[in-house]
Amino acid sequence: MKLQLAIDLVDTAGAIALVKEIGEENLDIVEIGTPVVINEGLRAVKEMKATFPNLTVLADLKIMDAAGYEVSQAVAHGADIVTILGAAEDMSIQGAVEEAKKSGKKILVDMIAVKDIATRAKELDELGVDYICVHTGYDLQAVGQNSFEDLATIKSVVKNAKTAVAGGIKMETLPEVIAARPDLIIVGGGITGQDDKQGTASTMRRMLQEA
Repeated sequence: MKLQLAIDLVDTAGAIALVKEIGEENLDIVEIGTPVVINEGLRAVKEMKATFPNLTVLADLKIMDAAGYEVSQAVAHGADIVTILGAAEDMSIQGAVEEAKKSGKKILVDMIAVKDIATRAKELDELGVDYICVHTGYDLQAVGQNSFEDLATIKSVVKNAKTAVAGGIKMETLPEVIAARPDLIIVGGGITGQDDKQGTASTMRRMLQEA
C-alpha cells in the first residue's frame, strides 16, 4: 500500500515547502490538488517535479472532456499520474489512457458522484485505467459518509486496475482503511493539518508498509 499526500490549499511555493517539511522519504506520491491547479496552473506540477524528481507527482485535473489533450499537457509539465472523472464518456477515458501510455504515465479515475459503482468500475477496468479511486468528497464528509463499502465493491469487480481511497482519512481512521486493503491511500488534512506533519506522515507510511 502506498501513501499519497494531497495538497489543496496552498500556492506552488507553499506546496514545495510542505513536502520539504514532511520529507519526501515519508511519501510515495505527492498530489497537486485541483484547487492548486486552478489557482496556479500546471506550473505547480512542473515546479514540484523539478524540485523532487524522485517523487511520483499526480496532477488532480479531474478531467471531463478533451482528455487526450489535457493529459498530454499535464505529462509535459511533469505529471506521472493524471486524474479523470469516472463520470466522463468512455471515449474520453480511452483518450486519457492512450495518451498516458505513450509516455509510460498513469491514469487514476476519480469515482466521485458515480452512482452505479460496480458497473462503472468494471467498464473502467476494461478500458485499461491504472487506478480507480473511491472518493468521499469534501461536501459529503461533512455528513459523515465514508468509502469503505464502495471500495469493497470495486475490489470485487476489477481484474487489473489498482484501487485507491480518498476523503477525510486521518490517523484514527487509518487502521480501518488499511483493513480494506486499497493499493493507494490518499491523505490531505490528516497530515497537512497536524502540528507534527513529518511524524504523522512517517507513522502512516510505516503502518502501510507493515500491514
